Amino acid sequence: MHPALTLSPKQRGMSFLELLVGLSIGLLVVAVAIGALLVSRNVSSNVSDASGLQQQGAHTLRVLGQQLRQAGSLYLNPDPTGTAPTDVLSAVVFEIKALGQSGGNNFELQNILAGGDDTLTTGFRRYKDNVFIADNATNSTVGTDFLARNCVGAPANTKTDERIESIFTLADGNLRCRGNGVVNAQPITQNVAQFQIVYLVQTVVGGSGTTVQYRKGSSMPTDTTDPTWRRVQGVQVCLVLYGSDAIDMPQGSSYTDCDGQSIDMTQLPSPRTNRMHMLFRNTFQLRSQGLPTL
Repeated sequence: MHPALTLSPKQRGMSFLELLVGLSIGLLVVAVAIGALLVSRNVSSNVSDASGLQQQGAHTLRVLGQQLRQAGSLYLNPDPTGTAPTDVLSAVVFEIKALGQSGGNNFELQNILAGGDDTLTTGFRRYKDNVFIADNATNSTVGTDFLARNCVGAPANTKTDERIESIFTLADGNLRCRGNGVVNAQPITQNVAQFQIVYLVQTVVGGSGTTVQYRKGSSMPTDTTDPTWRRVQGVQVCLVLYGSDAIDMPQGSSYTDCDGQSIDMTQLPSPRTNRMHMLFRNTFQLRSQGLPTL
């Protein structure tokens, strides 16, 4: 062979076996990288799901709390005698009844709360507040407006309703709310597995003083004029929300529901199977207590 055509060992190509080994190592690296990416995406999805549930739960309790904390609140009249006093120590009284307007939006103390285990109705007095001052020197007010609204932002300023009412209901996995000024219920929270209302009723026990009983809505009187409703000191709200994405969770993974029962998330019916569930619970004390009976 001509010396110029002789190949040195350094110029030879890869053998078939070496090529297979190289491809195998490359594929193994790609497989590990893809596995790490899938795990990272799964963890990120779970964290995002948990964050979304936390935000929904906090928002729902905030909306409910805004209405419940005002349930039964009445107009504070700083001038009950009509003398236009300026002294802050002048006589002050609470109205105990607002006359009804057309449409049945009357407000009375016995109508401040109602509902069953998974429904809740709240009501409080609607009145105008001073909204701005024209002259700081004379402190003269030139405008008033209705600042309070129900859970869907109604009724409008032009309405004559004397009651702010919000009705919360659970339907088709959504917590919905409607009130005076809005006919159709509007969804405020999705993926709701459980919505439970418990009333804190102050009760006098012979020889033992007073105590507070925790009573579900289904055990409360259906007649809202029953004096039991006037002894309600607070309302406990419990929510169970579930995530939007299925999770590869081990068999037997469970959560505790509003009744204290352990629920296996892997055995739940669709669409809740293998989805993250979170419980939210809060107790709201009513603003107005001990008011006179009508």
